[in-house]
Amino acid sequence: MPGSTITWADSQKLRLMLTSDKPNEDLMKEHLLQLRCHFTWGLQIDHTEILDLENRVFDQIEFLHVQNNARMYNLLAYVKHLAGRNQEALETLKEAEDFLLQEFADQSDVRGLVTWGNYAWLYHHMGRLGEAQTYLDKVEKTCKKLESPFRYRMECPELNSEEGWALLKCGQNNYERAKVCFQKALEVDPESPEFSVGYAIVTYRLNNIKSVESINSLYPLEQAIRLNPENEYVKVLLALCLQDLGREDEGEKYIEEALASKISHTYILRYAAKFHRRKGSLDKALQLLKKALKDTPSSALVHHQLALCYKAQISQNKKVTHWQPRGQNRENIERLARLAIDHLECALKHKPTFVIAYLTLAEIYIEVREHSKAEDIYQKVFGMKSLTEEDLQQLHLHYGKFQEFQRKSEVDAIVHYLKVVKIEKPSFSREKSISALEKCALKKLRKNKLDVEGLTLLGFAQKQRGEITKALESYERALELAAGQETSVGHELKGPKP
Repeated sequence: MPGSTITWADSQKLRLMLTSDKPNEDLMKEHLLQLRCHFTWGLQIDHTEILDLENRVFDQIEFLHVQNNARMYNLLAYVKHLAGRNQEALETLKEAEDFLLQEFADQSDVRGLVTWGNYAWLYHHMGRLGEAQTYLDKVEKTCKKLESPFRYRMECPELNSEEGWALLKCGQNNYERAKVCFQKALEVDPESPEFSVGYAIVTYRLNNIKSVESINSLYPLEQAIRLNPENEYVKVLLALCLQDLGREDEGEKYIEEALASKISHTYILRYAAKFHRRKGSLDKALQLLKKALKDTPSSALVHHQLALCYKAQISQNKKVTHWQPRGQNRENIERLARLAIDHLECALKHKPTFVIAYLTLAEIYIEVREHSKAEDIYQKVFGMKSLTEEDLQQLHLHYGKFQEFQRKSEVDAIVHYLKVVKIEKPSFSREKSISALEKCALKKLRKNKLDVEGLTLLGFAQKQRGEITKALESYERALELAAGQETSVGHELKGPKP
C-alpha cells in the first residue's frame, strides 16, 4: 500500500523470494548424477594418459573421416576438463553443439542429451550453478518430449552407442563395458551401420588382448563391412583378422582397397603397415608408417610400430649371419637398434603408461647386449601403478624370458612364468608361459628323469592345458619319487642296524 513501511520480517521474505531461483546445490548434484554423459559414464583414464588421449582425439578429428564430429568434440571437451582447462572445454562443447545440428538434424534431441549433460556438469564444476540448471532444464524438457519415464535420462540405443564409443576411445580398461553398450544397442536395431561398426571394433580389440581365436572377430567385422561398405577402417581390421586365419591373400585385397581410397588417412596407413610387417614386407611397412608419422608426429602407436619394424629388421640381419653378426652386420644391427630406441623413447614421452613399448625397449637393449638397461626398464614397469591383468601377464612373461635366457636363472624364470599362469585371465602371454613351464620341466627331466620338481611342473602345465589324465600321471609319479626319497633319507638318518 502507498505510504506503508516495510518491516524487517517483510524484507527477509522479499530477499528469500528474490533468491528462490538459486539452485539447491545438493539437489542439483542428485539430478546431475542421473544424466547420461561423459561425467557419469565412469571412464577409466589414468591421469598420466590424459595428454596422449587428447592427442589421439585431436588426431582422429583431424585425420580420421568420422561421421560424428559432435561425439569427438564432446570427448575432447571432457579430456580438457580433466586437464583442468574448463574454459577451453566450454569452447569445445560449443563446437560439439554446432556439429550436432549439422550431423543429426533429425536426431538432434536425443543425441543432444550427451552435450547438454556435459554442459551441465562443466558449469557445475566451474561454480556457475545457474547455467548448470539451464542445461538440466533443457535435458528435462527433452526427456519429457521424447516420453522418457525418467526426468533426466533416456534409455535408448543411440545413447547406448554414444556411451560405447566414449568407452572405446578411452583405452582397453573400458572395452568390456563398451562391448556391452554396443550389444544393447544392436538388440534394438541389429541392422544399424553405426552400432555394428562399434561392436566389430571392440570385439576385434578384446579378442586381440585375450588372444581369443580370430574366427570370433570375423563375423562382426564382415557384418560391419556389409552395412558400411565404404568404411576403410573396418576393412583394414578385417584384413588383419583374415591374415590371422591364414587367408592373407584375401586380406591383402582389403588392404589395397583401403589404401586406394581417397580418404586413406593415418589410421589406415598404420594398420596397413602392421599387415605388411607381419607379412615380412618391412620396407613397405616402414614407408607407410613414415607417411603416417608426418601427419601425426606425436602418435605413440606409430612410433611403436616403427620400432617393431626396426626390431624385425634386426632379426632378419641376425638370421642371415646365422645369429652371429660381425663387422658391418653388427654395425647395421646397432644402427637399427638406435633407430628403434629413438622411436620407443618418443612413444613413451607421449604415452608414459605404454607398457608394451617399455617391454619392446627392453628387448632392443637385450639385442644389443645392454642387459643392465633392460633390467632397469623391467623394474620401472614393475613399479608402475594401475597395471592391468594383461599388463602384468606380459611383464612377467618378458621378465621370465630375460631371467631364463640372459641371466641364465631357470629358478627365477619359473617363478615369473608361474605368476603369469596364476592370473587366470585367458591371453597369449598365459599360453606362452604354460609352454615355457612345460619346456623347463622337460629340460629338467632330460637331465634327470627322476626329478620331482620337473614332474610336478610338468603336471601343472598339463593341468592348465586340460590334459587331466597326463597331469595326474605326472603328479602321482612325483609323489612316489618324493615318498621314496623321504624313506631313503630316513634310513640314512637311522643308520644300519647293529
